[in-house]
Amino acid sequence: MSEQYVLDLQEVDETQIAVVGGKGAHLGGLSGIEGVRVPSGFCVTTAAFRQVVAQDPAVVDQLDRLSRLGPDDREAVRALGEEIRRTVEGIAVPDGLAAAVTAALARHGEQAAYAVRSSATAEDLPTASFAGQQDTYLNVVGPAGILRHISRCWASLFTERAVTYRQRAGIDHRTVQMAVVVQRMVLPHASGILFTADPVTGNRKVAAVDAGFGLGEALVSGLVNPDVFKVRDGEVIARTVAAKQRAIVGVPGGGTQEVAVAPEQQEQPSLTDAQVLRLVELGRRIEARFGRPQDIEWCLVDDDFRIVQSRPITTLFPVPEAGDAENRLYVSVGHQQMMTDAMKPLGLSMWQLTAMVPMHEAGGRLFVDVTGRLAAPASRAGLLDLMGKGDPLVRDALETVLDRGDFIPSLPDPGTGTATAAPPALSTSDPTTADPATADPAIADPAIVPELIERSRASLAALRRDIRTKTGPALFEFLLDAFEEHKRLLGDPLNMQAIMAGMEATWWLNDTLLAWLGEKSAADTLTLSAPDNITSEMGLALLDVADAIRPHPEVVAYLRGVTDEDFLDGLPKLAGGTEARDAIEGYLDRYGMRCVGEIDITRPRWNERPSTLVPVILDNVRLFEPGAAERHFEQGRQQAEQKERDVLTRLRALPDGERKADRTKRMIDQVRAFVGYREYPKYNIVSRYSVYKQALLEEAGRLVRAGVLREAEDVFHLTFQEFHDLVRTHRLDGRLIEHRKEAFRSYETLTPPRVLTSDGEAVAGAYRRENVPDGALVGLPVSAGTVEGRARVILDMAQADLEAGDILVTAHTDPSWSPLFVAIAGLVTEVGGLMTHGAVIAREYGLPAVVGVDRATRLIRDGQRIRVHGTDGYVELLP
Repeated sequence: MSEQYVLDLQEVDETQIAVVGGKGAHLGGLSGIEGVRVPSGFCVTTAAFRQVVAQDPAVVDQLDRLSRLGPDDREAVRALGEEIRRTVEGIAVPDGLAAAVTAALARHGEQAAYAVRSSATAEDLPTASFAGQQDTYLNVVGPAGILRHISRCWASLFTERAVTYRQRAGIDHRTVQMAVVVQRMVLPHASGILFTADPVTGNRKVAAVDAGFGLGEALVSGLVNPDVFKVRDGEVIARTVAAKQRAIVGVPGGGTQEVAVAPEQQEQPSLTDAQVLRLVELGRRIEARFGRPQDIEWCLVDDDFRIVQSRPITTLFPVPEAGDAENRLYVSVGHQQMMTDAMKPLGLSMWQLTAMVPMHEAGGRLFVDVTGRLAAPASRAGLLDLMGKGDPLVRDALETVLDRGDFIPSLPDPGTGTATAAPPALSTSDPTTADPATADPAIADPAIVPELIERSRASLAALRRDIRTKTGPALFEFLLDAFEEHKRLLGDPLNMQAIMAGMEATWWLNDTLLAWLGEKSAADTLTLSAPDNITSEMGLALLDVADAIRPHPEVVAYLRGVTDEDFLDGLPKLAGGTEARDAIEGYLDRYGMRCVGEIDITRPRWNERPSTLVPVILDNVRLFEPGAAERHFEQGRQQAEQKERDVLTRLRALPDGERKADRTKRMIDQVRAFVGYREYPKYNIVSRYSVYKQALLEEAGRLVRAGVLREAEDVFHLTFQEFHDLVRTHRLDGRLIEHRKEAFRSYETLTPPRVLTSDGEAVAGAYRRENVPDGALVGLPVSAGTVEGRARVILDMAQADLEAGDILVTAHTDPSWSPLFVAIAGLVTEVGGLMTHGAVIAREYGLPAVVGVDRATRLIRDGQRIRVHGTDGYVELLP
């Protein structure tokens, strides 16, 4: 009987989390590493917890009630958690368990002092550490005290912080079991935490040690600041010695107390450099055993380290697998595509299969390896130029790494034959350094825009026609061919020429008119209401939908109560409902393939979830008068024409004015002809994605009907190739889907870096700018003008509730957000660049906009008044 309730640490290892919880399993694993000393002890197993809980049926009912609460039901969580803790602590420890614990204490020293530590099965996992969520009791003496504290550890599974952590991690409270570690107490000279990777930068080659005198609780509780040591390649590369006035020590009869540190000792380092290096070497052994960076708790006793805990560091962003040990530098694709959320495996693999350049996956995101382009001076200049125009923070991060001089090798120029030339998209002129009097972009023929649009439409129509007859393995073979056509359209030199024509003309106008007229961001007004901009048309078209609905009060009232996706079927029963349904369905026919995060094929499209659009339609009904779309477009067109006349008149008054005006007129014509097309290739990609998705979901439905899958959307957690294999074999490891879902939940909690090294270092760029007011939030100016108003911090487009004059503050915007742009007065985002979709549409609509504002959604409060300086690139927080 005792064997199932109590196991010595030497009897367990890291594979036995279900039996002894995360902490117990890791301590058992640590005990088996040569040279690593772990204080002796034993585990009270999860079997003991289950038996105790089974003695009171009330706990099952309480857990069922708890599982129905959400993380925002804080009062209910607090009250019910307290109720469960009282119930658990009130259950008598069974005689058999008490006897097993007493016998274990007799083996290890009955009257010795022990640490009694919670060890839950959902703890110290690769995807969730649960650090500090359950309780630990130090310096407990005697069997009665230890049994009492074991009960308290069981109860700590239901503290408010532990319950909320599990809710946010998507872990069912009913599935979590609690073991308890009872371990001989050590009374150290010093203690602390070792991170085998730098927890701030993520660099896997830098270890960080936090250290203080006495027990580690002084550091954990914030009673003292730690001494901090950084170690790389066997050398202490940085140290900060804190003034340590207090320490926590064990009391001989049990318990702990806070004491003063002797004045002469307070500013002495708690470890010598030699001890720090010895500790880090132990940490590297532990890291090698567990296969990933570790967060390790240690104690120093008589110049000997004891390890009392090791858990994975769950906050590090993963590193793409390169297959070699070479230094590599990666740039985030999500920051270029305005989609930094985690993607599911099918979404990742589909984007990789349809992208123009090789991409690497890490943490549910995609990255491009730019090491080779940065190594050769010729391609380096083009890459830095392009990155700087898109997102200056990326350029600055890349330059930060280059300036170190020891990470990226320097290769000969492509002309020597040893390096690859930059692709055409990177071989752009640089108007920021060229003389505006001599540098002109190439003039492109505007007739290529309608030609390209027609090619895309024809290819999409052929895709829709041909895919209808394809099922099973033949569908996947067909799709692989379709992906090649997809890439052919994107890589068509004419397509690239049309995109670059608008972008280069924009850059030329901004730089040249700043030089000639002293005017910043002149192109922002010159591009208002440019033709052929499918994304801005999408926003205005939703105003026309509102026009069809506004005259019908019954329809408006009905839409306010929409709760499901079948609402369109109910509209014809209402007065005016048929017209309303036709207007919405017509909009979905043209734009229904779009959605937030649309580069991820697994995201629900508007035509799958049309209720997403209802709040925006209702805002448009409330905030606008009939005919607003046409007035908005015409007003922008007239402003652009007026700006053109003004600019040309001022140029003609300059020396050599006629020539300057003539060249500027050509560039204005070029920017208006091409800047709208910048949005069309993305629209075509997403239109094709919608066709791919529909066919793949139909195939997944066949697998569900065949009993191969539980639900169709399980295929989102397979790569394209795995899905293909499943269709061929009808064989699937059921654990794979659950493992992928768990990994995806963990990836959702991570913040992807713009730039990542193969050492795991997330390199943050900085804006180099002066003359910004104190306290202002700095970003990238992408659409000129200044506006003051109420900030609406919105993370989910479906939750938008706007008033006229509001300023939208969000993490990132892709084209699907543009319907909101018609109702706002300004834009602030955390991610973005000069030519990303949100910036293009902000300029198209004349909205002052600042993007790339770090932590904007956390630093700006919803409802706060702010002033957006779209010309100079900063946001003021107003009283």
